[in-house]
Amino acid sequence: MDISDQVRAFVATVQTGSFTGAAERMGISNRLTSKYVAELEQRLGVRLLQRTTRKVGLTPAGEQLMARAPAWLDEMEEMLGAVSEETRGFSGTLRISAPVTFGEVFVTDLLRQFSAPHPELNVDLRLSDAYVDLAAAGIDLAFRVGTPTTSSVVARKLGEIRSVMAAAPAYLDRHGTPAHPEDLRTHACIVDTNRRTGTHWALHRRNRPEETASVDVVGRFMVNSARIARDLAVAGEGIVFAPEFILREDLKEGRLVPLLRDYDAPTSPLSVVYLEGARLPRKVRALIDFSVGHAKAKL
Repeated sequence: MDISDQVRAFVATVQTGSFTGAAERMGISNRLTSKYVAELEQRLGVRLLQRTTRKVGLTPAGEQLMARAPAWLDEMEEMLGAVSEETRGFSGTLRISAPVTFGEVFVTDLLRQFSAPHPELNVDLRLSDAYVDLAAAGIDLAFRVGTPTTSSVVARKLGEIRSVMAAAPAYLDRHGTPAHPEDLRTHACIVDTNRRTGTHWALHRRNRPEETASVDVVGRFMVNSARIARDLAVAGEGIVFAPEFILREDLKEGRLVPLLRDYDAPTSPLSVVYLEGARLPRKVRALIDFSVGHAKAKL
């Protein structure tokens, strides 16, 4: 058996914490993953893993191998990939993580365009609004909205996410148009509970950031999806406060009307992040560069 497959099985088992997780990542059976690791231990003449009924742990020899094996695999993949990519394009699998709505609206199209010239490249896109541990999940690259809170990742900023307030013409005909942030207190607001500020909506006057206004709104609808909040607003159910890229087409087509245009909301940084110290394959570096250009055009 190819030693590279054995080492891949070992690394995947350690990173996922189980043979089952490693098997899912590698696309092979649980039994075959365990066999690969056992063959590697036999080849080296040492035990690498401490096996229990619930999880696996590293022996001292396993720790020593794990400290170098991921970099060795990355270097081998890059070496072989560089030769084949010159003629065939990128190949293998890219594992990407992104927030749900941002992934649906922005990342999906980005990956479609990036992968189009590379028919042998597979994309594994995982959407979640929960924090994702890149090492444990085997993620090559993650899109994050907000300032990264961990020092274990490297972040490359793509731009800023700007939020706007809007409502359907039918809603405004029935309830009037707010002229000042304080007027929001008397309106039906649609709250995206994924926003860190929740029902507390903060604004500052355009070109005068020192002049701020903060309002605690009444959420007639509270949902954990900016896309559903947008759908409710288009249906005339209230005022939505959501990222501009989600509302852009509705604003352009007149299904929604922008509100309080003399005010702006605080922006949130958008970044791509990857593990600090990781040796980036050429396809990952290429995707990062492509993302920078795509964000400039779309955000």
